[in-house]
Amino acid sequence: MATGKTWRDERFRMVHRGFANLAEVLGELGVAKVDGILLDLGVSSPQLDDAARGFSFRFDAPLDMRMDTSSGMTAAQWLATVDEILLAEVIHDYGEERFAKQIARAVVAARTTEPIRTTRQLVELVSKAVRTREPGQSPATRTFQAIRIYLNQELEELARVLPECVTHLHTGGRLVVISFHSLEDRIVKHFMRDMAEGDKLPRNVPIRASEVPQGRMNLIGKAVRAGEAELKANPRARSAVMRVAERSNVA
Repeated sequence: MATGKTWRDERFRMVHRGFANLAEVLGELGVAKVDGILLDLGVSSPQLDDAARGFSFRFDAPLDMRMDTSSGMTAAQWLATVDEILLAEVIHDYGEERFAKQIARAVVAARTTEPIRTTRQLVELVSKAVRTREPGQSPATRTFQAIRIYLNQELEELARVLPECVTHLHTGGRLVVISFHSLEDRIVKHFMRDMAEGDKLPRNVPIRASEVPQGRMNLIGKAVRAGEAELKANPRARSAVMRVAERSNVA
């Protein structure tokens, strides 16, 4: 670990696997049910601060962006071959970037001259294509986010792991999810809400309150955001949203 500290708790296990492999990993460890699950989504500060990972537009570094550097295609490799239409869709859908078409067009045109291998090259291309941007935000923010999410299949991993969390929680066990952008939070919010509502009945069906189907999860409080003190200590928490739900006794 970067701090030089060593974990001595025998209960601790570090497993190099994606969220979607939760059930498989628990099976390998001989664990059927757990009391709590915390999903801390997205990229971490150490990954952002390591220039070689290629996640940040603050450094000039190889354009990698893979969460798992032992497998998969780098951002540079993907940008070398991706179709302009797909690139525009990815930047628009995952980055919520309104200049997605212009950025995609600029990338495809630029790669005919030289390969786009570094973060600085991509930042310069995006900066020229984005005409306006919110104060204090880099023009490349949304594009970097979009490419990272797409390459690592972050939303797909999240959608696959959430049902597994419910399956593997003890009654009374809690699921805590911290997300860092609206796409993640929307998936978590809708999933927890649906799990709390239970099976939906047709409208106007006469039924006693005691007979209303109960959900497999109970929502705990409202979404929590970082307070003023936490933001001073950790400005990167400004976009974090935490949601909590508890496993009910409904099978």
